[in-house]
Amino acid sequence: MEVTALWDERFLEHEPPAGEGEAPWTGRLAVEQPHPDRAVRLRNIRHVLRHELEDRVRWRDAPEATDEQLHRVHDPSHVEELRTFCAGGGGRITGGTGANKATYRAARYAAGAAAEAADYAIAHGLEDVPYAAVRPSGHHAQPAQVDGFCFFNNVAVAAEEALTHGDIDRVAILDWDVHHGNGTQEIFFDRADILTISLHSEHVSWNPEAHPQTGNVDEHGTGDGVGYNVNVPLPPGTGDDGYAVTFDRLVDPIVGQYDPDLLLVSAGGDPGTVDPLGRNVVTKAGFESFGQRARRIAETSASGRLALIQEGGYHPSHLAYATLGTIEGVLGIDSTIDDPFVWLEGDTDSAVAAVDEVVDHYAAWWDLE
Repeated sequence: MEVTALWDERFLEHEPPAGEGEAPWTGRLAVEQPHPDRAVRLRNIRHVLRHELEDRVRWRDAPEATDEQLHRVHDPSHVEELRTFCAGGGGRITGGTGANKATYRAARYAAGAAAEAADYAIAHGLEDVPYAAVRPSGHHAQPAQVDGFCFFNNVAVAAEEALTHGDIDRVAILDWDVHHGNGTQEIFFDRADILTISLHSEHVSWNPEAHPQTGNVDEHGTGDGVGYNVNVPLPPGTGDDGYAVTFDRLVDPIVGQYDPDLLLVSAGGDPGTVDPLGRNVVTKAGFESFGQRARRIAETSASGRLALIQEGGYHPSHLAYATLGTIEGVLGIDSTIDDPFVWLEGDTDSAVAAVDEVVDHYAAWWDLE
């Protein structure tokens, strides 16, 4: 079994404006606060995979997304507005989301890599699992709105690409990024052919205009999509064991009952133990478990088809360990490399209480215990 990583150097050229949190440079500090989404994130991921798993991970050039692929998910005007904005040099768009001249092309290649990952998973199954090592991320991008460092919704583009295959009727998207996959939810909220499951922290909307979705359990879909949007808000400190409970009681049974033809994973590394934008203290071993479980779900409930698409993760060192753990889990191997950032214990009791509430809510549509 191997992993094929889809890559393009343009991912490193995207550079959002710096500032303190969501604010532009104020001059109060001696050193300007760099934006969390820096190129070093992907540089470290690529370096650790090439050096620690060089015989199991192959690298392949990512294609650029076509207009047709983008327009299945986004309003054409949104695509054109981003192109024009970046051609003019870019800048801050909303809150912490900003672009430079290179962002538009990087985002197109990120979406193209995700679409290629879906095609590759359908063609190769679990013998060769695709991993779209992309930047910028995508799961916050809505049909006509950038949000949360995201411009085009990569995993949504991948899901729509999969549905162009004649033997693919249902796709499951599992999002374990620590932030709610609000853009993915918005795109598929009224659909039954796309199951979305988002495991995320109990964060509030950071911008009611750009990010109106809450990520709460009552956002469970509308019309044909009722019950097919599953939000799992988890408390800070959930930890490895808390996520294990979440998989056992929610993810595994729901995806098993849905029985998709493909499993797509929005594989964020920001549940990590020292991530500056998350507090869910998942260790490298926890991410190994995530990868193992994703592979097992694909084996038993997704026709042996799995694709991973990189989302967040903002500690430039731990993200590489988290991603290494995820890929090891998918491959079913152990590099014996320990997590150097294991400083806190997870709060399993609080996580179990949160999962109980989610189970009670979604039991109306799924057979859950």
